[in-house]
Formats: sequence, C-alpha cells, structure tokens
Amino acid sequence: MPLVGSALANRRQDLLDGLDPEQRAAACAPRGPVCVLAGAGTGKTRTITHRIAYLVCSGHVAAGQVLAVTFTARAAGELRARLRPLGVEGAQARTFHAAALRQLRYFWPRVVGDRQWDLIEGNKLRLVGQAANKLGLPTELEVLRDLTSEIEWAKASLIGPDDYPAAVARRSRDVPEPAERIAELYRTYERAKSDAQLLDFDDLLLHTTAVLEEHSAVAEEFRDRYRCFVVDEYQDVTPAQQRLLDAWLGGRDDLTVVGDANQTIYSFGGASPRPLLEFTRRFPDATVVRLERDYRSTPQVVALANRVIGAARGRPAGSRLNLVGQRPDGPPPRFAEYDDEATEAAAVAARIRELLDAGVPASEIAVLYRVNAQSEGYEQALSEAGIPYLVRGGERFFARREVRQAMAALRTAAAGEPQGELVTMVRRVLAGVGLTEQPPSGGAAKERWDALLALVELAEELAATTDGATLGRYVAELDQRASAQHPPTVEGVTLASLHAAKGLEWDAVFLVGLAEGTLPILHADGSDEAIEEERRLFYVGVTRAREHLSLSWALARNPGGRRNRRRSRFLYGLLPEDHPAARVGRQQQKPMEPKARCRICGAALLATMEIKLGRCGKCPADIDEDLLARLKEWRVERARELNVPAFVVFTDATLVAIAEQRPADTTALVAISGIGATKLERFGADVLAVVNQRHER
Repeated sequence: MPLVGSALANRRQDLLDGLDPEQRAAACAPRGPVCVLAGAGTGKTRTITHRIAYLVCSGHVAAGQVLAVTFTARAAGELRARLRPLGVEGAQARTFHAAALRQLRYFWPRVVGDRQWDLIEGNKLRLVGQAANKLGLPTELEVLRDLTSEIEWAKASLIGPDDYPAAVARRSRDVPEPAERIAELYRTYERAKSDAQLLDFDDLLLHTTAVLEEHSAVAEEFRDRYRCFVVDEYQDVTPAQQRLLDAWLGGRDDLTVVGDANQTIYSFGGASPRPLLEFTRRFPDATVVRLERDYRSTPQVVALANRVIGAARGRPAGSRLNLVGQRPDGPPPRFAEYDDEATEAAAVAARIRELLDAGVPASEIAVLYRVNAQSEGYEQALSEAGIPYLVRGGERFFARREVRQAMAALRTAAAGEPQGELVTMVRRVLAGVGLTEQPPSGGAAKERWDALLALVELAEELAATTDGATLGRYVAELDQRASAQHPPTVEGVTLASLHAAKGLEWDAVFLVGLAEGTLPILHADGSDEAIEEERRLFYVGVTRAREHLSLSWALARNPGGRRNRRRSRFLYGLLPEDHPAARVGRQQQKPMEPKARCRICGAALLATMEIKLGRCGKCPADIDEDLLARLKEWRVERARELNVPAFVVFTDATLVAIAEQRPADTTALVAISGIGATKLERFGADVLAVVNQRHER
C-alpha cells in the first residue's frame, strides 16, 4: 500500500536523517540534472542510494524506472545491496556493459531478426592473434595485449580504423607498432569478428547506441521504461559510454552524475573527466553539490591526500575539492626508505604482524603497488611470516572449488522448501561440505574454511537487513553476487595494484615501491598529462587508508645491488622535516626541473615535452621524417628481441626528439631528456648507428 500524508512525510524525513547538509541537498534535489562532485571518502554511494530512495518515496519515479550505472560489477552489486534496506526493490543497478547487453538481447529480434550473435568473453586475444599473424605482426602474448588495448581504446573513443592513425598522431600516443599497421589489424579483427557473428564488450555499447539512435520505436519503448538515470564514477566515462547515455536520455535531463576529477585514472582506456567538468555547460540549470567532508580517513591521512593532489599542475576548477577530515585524530603517516626491495617487503610484513597483534583484522589491511609484477615479493614475505593474504585479480571467490560445492549444496537444500532460521540452515548445509565448528590450524585447509565462513557471514548480513529472509532468497543473493563478481569479505591481507584498489578502503594501507620509474611509471615520463595521471593514481592510493598509512621505497632492486634509485617525485614536500630522507630529498629536487632553453630561440623551457625536444612550442619542428621511420623500425626489432612493449625501449616522444636533434655522439644523445645511463648502455650504440647511417646517405 503506498504511503500517504504524514506517513509519507515521515518516511522521507527518515531517508534524510543521518545525512550531512551537502548529502541531504543532493538527496532531495528536484528531478532534473544534478551533479555531485564527491571527494574520496565523502559518502557518495550513501548519497546516491538515498537520492534514489527519496525520489521513489516522493512519487517522482517508480523504482523500476530507475537505471543506475557504474563501472564495476562489484560497485553495481553494492548499490543494489544498499538500496534494499532503504525499501527500494526493482531499481536497476548495472555496469554500462551489463545494461547494454541486457537491452541489446531484448531488442535484437526486433531490429536484426536472426540468431543473436555470441559474446566474446575470454578469447579476444585469440582473434587478435589470428589477425596479427595474418598481417605479419608480432604474436607474443605481451604484444598482443598491447595491440588489443589499442583496439579497445579506439572503440571506446569512437575512433574507427580509418581514423586511427590521425587520432594517434594528434594525441602523440605511444603505440606498440606503427599506427598504420595497428589500423590494418583493427580492420582485420573487426572483419573476422563480423564474419564469425561475434560481439566484443565494446560492441555492446556501440550496437545498443545504434539501435536507439536508428530505431525510433525501440527508443520510445526504452525511454518509456526508464525515466531516471544515475551515473556513478562519472569522471571515468568514455566517449562510447557518453554516447550511449545520450541515447538513453533522448533529450531528457533527469540525470544525476557523481564523480571526482581528482580520481581520473583510466585515461589510457579512453576515459575523460570532461563530461563531468562541463556538466553545467551542457545543463545550465543543473543543481551542483560538492561533498568534501571525508568520513573515511583520519585528519592526518586527509591532510596528506590534500597535499598530494594540491601539487598537481593545471587542475580545472571543478576538481579543486579540499577534503575535510571528520574522524578523530590518528597516527601520522609513516615514511620509510630501504636498501632493497626484499628488505622493504620483509619490513612491511613485520609491520603487518604488529597490526594483526594489535587487533587489526587481516581483511582490513592492504598492500598496494603500481604494477602487478610487484606482488611476488610481498607474497613471499607474507608467506614467510605466516600471514594469510589474497591477491586481488587472482582466483575469483565464486570460482573456488569449495565455494562452487557449497553453492550447489545450498541450491539443493533451498529446492526442498526448508523451514528454520536462515543462518542456522546455512551452517547446517555448509557443515556437509567442510565447515567445522573450529577453524583448521592453517594452510590451504584454513583458506577453504575461511571461504565457507564468509558465506555464513553473508547469510547473517541478509538476515539482519531483510525480514523473513529465506534460504531461497539467500541462494538468489549468492547467484546475483556471483554474476556481479561481488564476493563477501574473506580474512586475509589484500595485495592489489593501485588501479584495482579504486573504490575500496581498508583500516591500514601500505603504499610500496614508491620510486622513480615505478611511480610515476617509466613510460609516463615525457608527458605532463601522463605524469599528472600517475599523481592522481598515487592520490587514490593514499585515500584508500582509514587510519594507518605507510609509504615506502627501496634504493635498489636486489640485495647488494647499486643503490641508485630515487624516491618518487610525488613524495617531495610530504616527508616530515626530521625524517632521515628529507634532507636528501631536498638535494634531489633540483635535477627534477632542469633549467633548459630552446635551441632555436633561446626561450626558457618549462614543459616536459619542450625540454625533451629541446625547443619551445612556438618554434617550428625540424624533424627528419626518414630518420624517425628508421628509428621506429629499429625499436620494433629491439622490442621483439627483448620481448617487451616498444615504448619500454624508447617512447615516441624520445624518438621524435632524436629525429629532430640528430645527436652525433653519446654526449649529445644523453643530453636528450629521457636517455640516462641505463638507456645509453643498452641502446646508445644502436641509436647512433641509425643516426649516422642517415648522415652517410
């Protein structure tokens, strides 16, 4: 029975109680365009869900007319889980791709009429590899991954094969093979996919958009079904996603977007904060709310995060959020420098043991790094210390053998219409697949036991939030979570890359490997834009910590190796004055910003790319195109020999600088930014040979 009168007013007030003034303003904003600029830890998911519930409760929209989209299946699952206790059943919360797949499958018979094409899930690399082999391109796994990423970037950016080379040149994008060759690969892959009647994930967005744009009857039916749209993580929207969103809206403006430009970390995949930053230009009457009260982290962590992002260059106005910590004081962030990576990993494991002994749960501790290859040292160190851990991106929870067995047993039990209290029934069923009263002492048996216990805890959560929760309802919840890859919490320290950590949080976070060449990553140097994205990635890492934050770096890779690494430039100015490394850091800052002048007009050079090229942007380029082509050919060959992506040898920007300056000797070569002692030793003779070969002609 719908609520009326005072009951409705009380229900609406209940939905607003507990929200801060800014969250409340967003939740009860009128229908129409709403932009929520939400800093890290400011309660954006709470704000989104309460806004949806408030709109439904107020009668502005029916729950089934709401479509909320976000960027991970886990986040979509969390939205659904948060809406349920608010009394909202039937609202759709999905990823862009999941929503598009559902719509495309529904409308396919009407717009195509024949057999629905299958979706490529795990074999895209195989198709790309076949196309690459056909064209004589490298087919090593790492190269194929880079080539596949380029095709995905192009499709996400609405760039077709014919326009790809010009787009790459316009953006000065580093590519693993010559742009024309990648364009041909892209064309060949699309043709093979079409011949086999297959769709990839990017096609879901593109084809669904085409259906809505080209079939008015379909668009009308869809728009009658969905009236209200909510987009989470709007700073990460791609052109393809934005175009689909525009097709969904069809000129309407009942749209709420939530995002933080300071957390844009997927530009390499085509994401852009521009739609978020230009939202009010598109919708001049939009309600804009800024969430800056940080409820996640202590003031000490918040202060460090503000200093990290405050040092960013060229921050647009819409990204200038200044977080204000709301929690009680906590310990200051720790900074530590180690002789080598093994010593760093052992020290981190020792500190984690201290936290565990102090009562911090293992599931509330994370070790975050820039690249997945860094996990191995920490896996070893934690294993040696007897500390359980989980590698995020490793084996998925719902794919584990004991979890699959448990779910099968639960489905069988649910089919028998059992009676009883939910948690008791779940424990009884799971006892038959290995859940004992007391946990095993350790090892693989303890890991299996922890996974089964996590299923029990999920039943406890459902029973606490849903009146009369049944075993059938619980099994349906499990199936939905498995589909969304939204696993329950399992006890163990999390090991994850900074990208994989987005959207998560822990009581204690260790940011490790904070050395130049790792963060920022080596191939980002040479592009101010790429460096700033690395800074935002560091900011994301810092803001994952609730209370304990440790930041560390090593001066050498291996024990006994040369201690010639420098800590990340992002740490300068963050260390306490009395920290042993602070004095060294001040000495090292000067070389980071060399005073260079244009070799043509003599003007001071400030931008990284200007310094690399040795000329300012106003002066004309003097590039030897033939030499540049030869250098790229040489780079492809060396990359194949070393089995690494081409940009690891030299970036496009460095090759352009060489082709412009045409160094005649090693002194002139190392004068080019980005060519240090290591690069000179490995590639210097080859590069000079290519340059001199050109001179001899």
